[in-house]
Amino acid sequence: MSRTEARSEGAGPFTTRLTWRLMDGRIAVWESRRARKRGLLTVRVPGEAGARSRRADTVSIVRLRRLNAVAASAFTVGGLLFALGAGVAQFGSRGATGAWIYFAGGLFFNTGGYASLLQAVNAPRRDSESDALAGRRWRWWSYEPGRIDWLGTFLLFVGTLVFGVNLLDSLLKGLSVQQTDRLIWAPDMIGCVLFLVSGHLAVVEVCHGRPRVLAGDLGWWIVAVNQLGSVLFFVSALAAFTRPATGSLVNVDIANWGTLAGALCFSAGGVIQFFERP
Repeated sequence: MSRTEARSEGAGPFTTRLTWRLMDGRIAVWESRRARKRGLLTVRVPGEAGARSRRADTVSIVRLRRLNAVAASAFTVGGLLFALGAGVAQFGSRGATGAWIYFAGGLFFNTGGYASLLQAVNAPRRDSESDALAGRRWRWWSYEPGRIDWLGTFLLFVGTLVFGVNLLDSLLKGLSVQQTDRLIWAPDMIGCVLFLVSGHLAVVEVCHGRPRVLAGDLGWWIVAVNQLGSVLFFVSALAAFTRPATGSLVNVDIANWGTLAGALCFSAGGVIQFFERP
């Protein structure tokens, strides 16, 4: 069944939803996040109230389900470890204990970020000549910056790696103020910015354009909670800058509480993500 007409939605160069009419009169609707997370394509028959969901092939569905479970688990555990590290820094030891807890949490974030990217890389693709999603062979990597889901998850993964540099450098001892800001604070800020950009792309993807409230959409709640976590991480990073004149942080309480609250947001987002599965 060939496509007779199509209408695309999204933002800028990105297409997040595509609607087309098939030769038999039915209407197919492809949505970037729905295809990537659930492996579904919507097909409507004009004149009928409901719509039917067409699932991708079994192999693709199993892949998406496993990758979703890995990503959700990793962000849930990683967020809890970050929150624990912030709590230790605020109320307990300011030594290496909190840094090691952060580092362990960072490894889980790395895992969650890469699993999210793999989900975009291996998501079933729309077939312009039919009403079905086409599965693809497994790939560990791809380069597709023209896809909003790939770009968003790629920036998220890179952000987790940059945070890893920050967390690894925080284990170093005897750093000067300048070295602390360059080796620890700068990667922290870069990672936060990457998280914010990735989160914005996720919001645009689920909203199909300008950000808005979609209270009935589970995917919207996930990206909204995660983006709130990114904002809190960014505020925390701003407060964690070490003043060269005094050698003290701008505001240690904001730095710790911002990290703790942001980490809990990502952990909550991970829990919710368990339910956004094929």
